[in-house]
Amino acid sequence: MDDVHLGEDLEEKDTEFTWEVKANNRAYHKQFKKKGFLCWRQKKYKSNAIHTAKYNFFSFLPLNLCEQFRRVSNLYFLFIIILQSIPEISTLPWFTLFAPLVCLLVIRATRDLMDDIGRHRSDKIINNRPCQILKGKSFLWKKWKNLCVGDVVCLSKDSIVPADLLLLASTEPSSLCYVETADIDGETNLKFRQALTVTHHELTSPKKMASFRGTVTCEEPNSRMHHFVGSLEWNSRKYPLDIGNLLLRGCKIRNTDTCYGMVIYAGLDTKIMKNCGKIHLKRTKLDLMMNKLVVMIFLSLVIASMLLTVGFSFMVREFKAKHYYLSSIHVRTEAMESFFIFWGFLILLSVMVPMAMFIIAEFIYLGNSIFINWDLGMYYEPLDMPAKARSTSLNDHLGQVQYIFSDKTGTLTQNIMTFKKCCINGCIYDSDDEHGTLRKRNPYAWNPFADGKLQFYNKELESLVRGRQDRAVQEFWRLLAICHTVMVQEKDNQLLYQAASPDEEALVTAARNFGYVFLSRTQDTITLVELGEERVYQVLAMMDFNSVRKRMSVLVRNPEGSICLYTKGADTVILERLHRKGVMEATTEEVLAAFAEQTLRTLCLAYKDVAEDAYKAWEPEHQEATLLLQNRAQALHQVYNKMEQNLQLLGATAIEDKLQDGVPETIKCLKKGNIKMWVLTGDKPETAVNIGFACQLLSQNMLILEDKDINHLLENYWEENVHQKAFKMMTNHSMALVINGEFLDQLLLSLRKEPRALVQNAVVDEATQEPGVSALDFLQARRISQMWRNFRPSLATSQSVASKIRESPEVRRERAFVDLASKCQAVICCRVTPKQKALVVALVKKYQRVVTLAIGDGANDVNMIKTADIGVGLAGQEGMQAVQNSDYVLAQFCYLQRLLLVHGRWSYMRICKFLRYFFYKTVASMMAQIWFSIFNGFSAQPLYEGWFLALFNLLYSTLPVLYIGLFEQDVTAEKSLKMPELYVAGQRDELFNYGIFMQAIAHGTVTSLLNFFVTILVSTHMSRTGSSRDYQSFGVLVAISGLLSITLEVVLVVKYWTLLFVGSVVLSLSSYVIMTSLTQSLWMYKISPKTFPFLFADYNVLRQPSNLLVIVLNVALNTLPMLALRMIHRAVFKRRPKEEEEAPSEEVAAEPAMRHLRRGIPARRSSYAFSHREGYANLITQGTILRRHTHTDEFGGDTVCESPKPSEEDIASQNKDSVFNPRKISILAKKRRQYFGKGSQEEVHPNASSQTVEKPAATHIDSETKKLPTATSAVSGHLLLSSSEDQAFYSAPSQYTLASQPERMDVRKGPLWKGSSSSRPSQLEVPTEQHSHASS
Repeated sequence: MDDVHLGEDLEEKDTEFTWEVKANNRAYHKQFKKKGFLCWRQKKYKSNAIHTAKYNFFSFLPLNLCEQFRRVSNLYFLFIIILQSIPEISTLPWFTLFAPLVCLLVIRATRDLMDDIGRHRSDKIINNRPCQILKGKSFLWKKWKNLCVGDVVCLSKDSIVPADLLLLASTEPSSLCYVETADIDGETNLKFRQALTVTHHELTSPKKMASFRGTVTCEEPNSRMHHFVGSLEWNSRKYPLDIGNLLLRGCKIRNTDTCYGMVIYAGLDTKIMKNCGKIHLKRTKLDLMMNKLVVMIFLSLVIASMLLTVGFSFMVREFKAKHYYLSSIHVRTEAMESFFIFWGFLILLSVMVPMAMFIIAEFIYLGNSIFINWDLGMYYEPLDMPAKARSTSLNDHLGQVQYIFSDKTGTLTQNIMTFKKCCINGCIYDSDDEHGTLRKRNPYAWNPFADGKLQFYNKELESLVRGRQDRAVQEFWRLLAICHTVMVQEKDNQLLYQAASPDEEALVTAARNFGYVFLSRTQDTITLVELGEERVYQVLAMMDFNSVRKRMSVLVRNPEGSICLYTKGADTVILERLHRKGVMEATTEEVLAAFAEQTLRTLCLAYKDVAEDAYKAWEPEHQEATLLLQNRAQALHQVYNKMEQNLQLLGATAIEDKLQDGVPETIKCLKKGNIKMWVLTGDKPETAVNIGFACQLLSQNMLILEDKDINHLLENYWEENVHQKAFKMMTNHSMALVINGEFLDQLLLSLRKEPRALVQNAVVDEATQEPGVSALDFLQARRISQMWRNFRPSLATSQSVASKIRESPEVRRERAFVDLASKCQAVICCRVTPKQKALVVALVKKYQRVVTLAIGDGANDVNMIKTADIGVGLAGQEGMQAVQNSDYVLAQFCYLQRLLLVHGRWSYMRICKFLRYFFYKTVASMMAQIWFSIFNGFSAQPLYEGWFLALFNLLYSTLPVLYIGLFEQDVTAEKSLKMPELYVAGQRDELFNYGIFMQAIAHGTVTSLLNFFVTILVSTHMSRTGSSRDYQSFGVLVAISGLLSITLEVVLVVKYWTLLFVGSVVLSLSSYVIMTSLTQSLWMYKISPKTFPFLFADYNVLRQPSNLLVIVLNVALNTLPMLALRMIHRAVFKRRPKEEEEAPSEEVAAEPAMRHLRRGIPARRSSYAFSHREGYANLITQGTILRRHTHTDEFGGDTVCESPKPSEEDIASQNKDSVFNPRKISILAKKRRQYFGKGSQEEVHPNASSQTVEKPAATHIDSETKKLPTATSAVSGHLLLSSSEDQAFYSAPSQYTLASQPERMDVRKGPLWKGSSSSRPSQLEVPTEQHSHASS
């Protein structure tokens, strides 16, 4: 396993406030230097050019050679080459090993060079992107790499932010700027940044910006994406700065025509680049094992050479004593002779580590990579995107993966929200148009405001809406059109919604298609078109969403003068605030459970009529709370909570967050292969958990542990002498962890290498908890204590593990967490930064020593992809950064199962068979050199012909081995996918390990013994009968016997005999015949007798029948016993199946002792996952976000020229002054809509009640608006439960199922489970079995 790299890329820099940036002053920044390597001084303020490549022109050769010689095998070959170059001890020419080594180094260097060239090209494209930089008193087009700290930049709509900028001004009201952060945190939703008021008012023209001389003092460059602290000093005054004033590199400007910023961090100092990490050399487990095996073999060869040298010393002494008259020939001493002969033996036996094995392995890796590229099963036709293996050295690692770390947005999901179902007044309305046949005829043609893109259509609901008789239906759609923070613009006579979350856009769009159109809003009004009638509602209060409240409310006064409160939010908080709970409320609760089982994102809607006196009593309290300087948020929450009581339930909505194709099936298949799945996302816990259920990563029966639960467990792990036995017992119950970034900040202290105070000062959600949460915490603590009381009786008291392991508290805590997480079926990490993703991967690698795979599609996943053993990039919509830094490229997540279970398992199986057989055949043929030394006076004389040694691994036995490495299959691809359990063999290293290696060595040794000694015994016997046996004939007999024995072994090892395999065997043996005939020919002997001494040796041996019988005898003795042993082993001594550590079946009921502890999730699962930040409502009510009429000469009449971006060639030559873009001064004028046509009016009831019926409006939502996703919010990350959820904890999960039929479910006549009087059959199927509810 490769070492976990936790260097500078995982290290936080000092964050003292020593970073000083002066606007429009490049000379000031150039004078600062900081200490570099040795005496080298480098610039403190970097340029904006980035360099992510590993090598440059000068460093490629030394760095690549250094990396290559980290392989012990290369060092071994270099050592042997040096020995061979010494004439006194050389037994083989030095170039026989030098040439293959150079070939191997060139092959690997070329592969690394091609990968790095791709990185250089990517860097060049990014560095040469155009942007407008303030030069003099105008903005000029320059390249990104020309940016420097302190420069002022002009950005337009859809531009990518080139560096970390302080927002100075924008054309939006109050200098707001909307950004999309898909390449940073994976979310495609809109977030807003805002300039300081002083810069907004003062910097209104290019001239004023050119004279801007402000100084920003802030923290040093660091990797904390959601944290920034600094101050702006300008005109002798200081102004505080935070992350809300900063535009991060990689963001995309949305819905903002023009904005201006000053560069604070450039290039590699930017936060996204600080999170990218460095490129590390990735090594496979087999590669690292080969290093150890080479060392073992080398030590064995040293020992064998020493033993043979000892034998030589005795032989020399005896020879000199017997043949004293030859003393003049032996001029060296015995010690010197022994010293030289030792090195001679070492060189002779060096072929036991064959160079050919490493060269052939490179071709095998390359071939398997090509097979991945060619696989049509991983080809995605819509994008014309095949799978691509960008790394050719990690294929076998694909067959050993145990942990997958996946991004969520864009990887598991498409981030497309679809309005799927709704429940109004207890009646379920499903879509009548599942196959899209009605949509082709446009069922909303009666509504001129309909956009025609809503996939939901229900005829009965449409008739109720247009009939205007059902007040619940009217209020349902009116609520969706009023209670939100969506902004609207008019473009090309079409309404364009600008939503902070895709959920809100889906709901407002659904209301629009059903005739309730959100038209416009001001600071204190909101205008709707309700079924053709324009109505203006006065907004009295807007009660914003946050992660604690889990709801949003709007208090409005309708045109008739009455006051109404509209509330939407999580079912767990809405249902407990209802005025009463009757039949309809109970039915809605069960419907919500059914929606949750279908993994839909549910949302409850409620309202109430507010009396004028009640409002007048409440309004002063609200006004007083808004004016508080301290504890304002807490006071507002209490005031809001007072108003949001005694609600009347309207119904519920169900939104589908579309998964990528085949995601649930893929995860299920991978889990069967014993692969654990972790989801690391920057999204909110509610969203991530719901996706976990949607993709079947989580199940209803799981015990879900959250931050506080885990903290309690980790404390007990050490303090109460409870160790792995406790966690092993917990595996009897299916568990999952849901944690957030703040928890990881506290956990990963040893990896981050930063002071604890720094982590504790991280930005957290400032939302104050609601009343009753403390009681909830008490219940959670009680549950955990009950859990430990269940575990503890079965645990034997033992000495504390902490006293045995002398580790820091941080390391012990990390080890405990990984131990706990490894026992869970799933882990979801929410609100994590790119660096935290990498730290989580590093944490698992550090303590588990397993093969990890990271998969993602955005720049926020790059660090994780680099840190994991295998990085997979998805070619998605978030750019190509993940692809450019990955080892493998896929178009869809579902292709991951084929990549791992088919190609990964095949590659691992092939390389393992290849290594086992190569070691076997090398030992079987070359070990005879040692046996021959016993009979040749330990003189280090080779047994075989020199050309046989040279061509044995190159020609004579290469093709069958190459066939094994490229084409061997034990089962087909289809069976591999149907039986993912086969994948476990790679995770357990069953196909090649030290035991398998020793078996191969033992098998080869037995083969060499039989070949050598049977031949020598027969030769000795035949010499007694008068036949002569010479050295060359003996060597040829042993060589042919060995070659045929290992060839027959490969025939038996291969699973399938194909024409290609038979051809490879025939070609290998034919090459021996051809090359031997050539090297032993008279013609070659005459050219160089010393080089070709074996004249007609094979011909002389094979023409004697006795020699043929010897060869047949050797082959039979080598093959038949092994064949018999294998058959007996399979038939009689077949291994008993190992007890696999399988995950507990989620269908198995909990043990009685644990039944009251199975918390899991409540039977009514909430999915209120709107991720817009708290504060959008304040922006609306304060008017900050709204456009206002201003004077047209605000910016001195300067205008901006709307010129297209120049090409890279044009940038250098372009000198035209750009003109300043004034802030927009017009608002979206309300366009008066006509009533519906005459035909439509006839369908509508003329007698409308005081609750005026609404008419839908049509709007065209372009492709950009469709991508508006969930905005980030600084949430605490805790999945807080309401009191209703606590009650659900004591009950078994609901098993009501909802039939997906188009008819509605009418419960107004009575409860469905007691029998409905409706003639229509009930669709809510209730199981007949009774559940026992255990109380705690």
